[in-house]
Amino acid sequence: MKPGNDTRISEFLLLGLSAEPELQPFFLGLFLSMYLVTVLGNLLMILATISDSHLHTPMYFFLSNLSFADIGFVSTTVPKMLVNIQTQSRVITYAGCITQMCFFLLFAVLDSLLLAVMAYDRFVAICHPLYYTIIMNPHVLNSLLQSLMVLPLPFYTDIAIPHFFCELNQIICIACSATFLNDIMIYCTTVLLGGGPLTGILYSYSKIVSSIRAISSAQGKYKAFSTCASHLSVVSLFYGTSLGMYLSSAATHNSPSSATASVMYTVVTPMLNPFIYSLRNKDLKDALKHFFRRKQ
Repeated sequence: MKPGNDTRISEFLLLGLSAEPELQPFFLGLFLSMYLVTVLGNLLMILATISDSHLHTPMYFFLSNLSFADIGFVSTTVPKMLVNIQTQSRVITYAGCITQMCFFLLFAVLDSLLLAVMAYDRFVAICHPLYYTIIMNPHVLNSLLQSLMVLPLPFYTDIAIPHFFCELNQIICIACSATFLNDIMIYCTTVLLGGGPLTGILYSYSKIVSSIRAISSAQGKYKAFSTCASHLSVVSLFYGTSLGMYLSSAATHNSPSSATASVMYTVVTPMLNPFIYSLRNKDLKDALKHFFRRKQ
């Protein structure tokens, strides 16, 4: 097709991770398995937290909400990719693309804010334990704003997106008009809604480290740090991949490798979160065992 200016685009083509036909069954099996593990793992976290009264605390409340956000996060991208692979179609409607992008950004920001709140929860629990029950007794508009800013953009008739979902940067890259305001909005909201919570997390942990260093016994230090280890692992996975993607150069966003890199924070991180938290948390493991015993 010859490039042309068309403001009435009705659909996009998602090129996915690879165009090789022999790799499609492998990707179908791999991502279907990862999706099912992610949904099942996070759902078990939610059910275990709800069913055990001992886990009705702020920390586990935030953890169950993080599991819910992770289910929503992965469900905005993977099912459509699986359907496209199964039907051998790469089409996504314009309305579907904008909707997918809106919910993807919504759950991404929700993940970021929850991780920041969980860091603050650990900060209060370790640094101000006597006031924990008192202290720990915003509406996200970014996704809607970003999506609305994409609506007026005209697009070339060459509408192939080198990605497996409608990622904001990829959509802007194929617009045929100036996207300066969109680029500025991306970087500003990334700094505000990504860097802001990350700054809060780093501040909380700087105070936590200071408090842990003041503990005299080695056992006390280990116990205090062990309550933060799981959260630190999840933070490192989420921010290390997502912020690296959004703050990299525009050339990287438009390369096939960016789709592969996106798999880390869109699929792998939500899948690993339940394992990271449950394997290092005795209370959660006990709650899961109790939950399964009740179902037998």
